[in-house]
Amino acid sequence: MEIKKILFPTDFMEGCAEAIPYAVDLAKKYNARLYIVHVIHDVTKATGLYVPHVAVDELFKSMHEEAEKEIKRVYLEELRGLEDLEYAVLRGIPYEEIIKFADDKGIDLIIMATHGRKGLDRLFFGSTAEKVVKNAKCPVLTVRASESAS
Repeated sequence: MEIKKILFPTDFMEGCAEAIPYAVDLAKKYNARLYIVHVIHDVTKATGLYVPHVAVDELFKSMHEEAEKEIKRVYLEELRGLEDLEYAVLRGIPYEEIIKFADDKGIDLIIMATHGRKGLDRLFFGSTAEKVVKNAKCPVLTVRASESAS
C-alpha cells in the first residue's frame, strides 16, 4: 500500500480536532503530502435559490478569507513539524467538492470526522462523511466525534 497524498476535509467542528491527529500521524508515517480542505457550502447550488450575484460573491469572498485564516489558526499546534502541507478553501456542496478534489489531486486516503448527527439535524444536513465514503474512489478513514464533541 502506498500513501503519498492524504486529504483532511474540515468544517471546524469539534470532531475535526479529534480526527486531525490521525491525518498528521499518517502523513508523517508515510511521508505523505497532507491537504487540508474546507468547503464553504454554496446554498445557492444546493437549493437553486436566486441571490443577487454581487451580494453572493462578496459574501463568499469574505467567507473564503476567514476560512483560510481559520485553517491555519485551528490546526497550528497539530501541524507543527509537518513540512509537506497544502491548504485549500473550496465552494460548493461539501461532499461533491471533497470527492472532486480527491479525484483531481490523486488522493490516496481521505481522513475525516463524522459527527453522528441524528434526527432533524441528519434530515436537514445529511452526512457529508457518509456520502464521501459511498462515493470516493480512494479509502476513507472516518473518526467518530465523541459525545462531548458533537
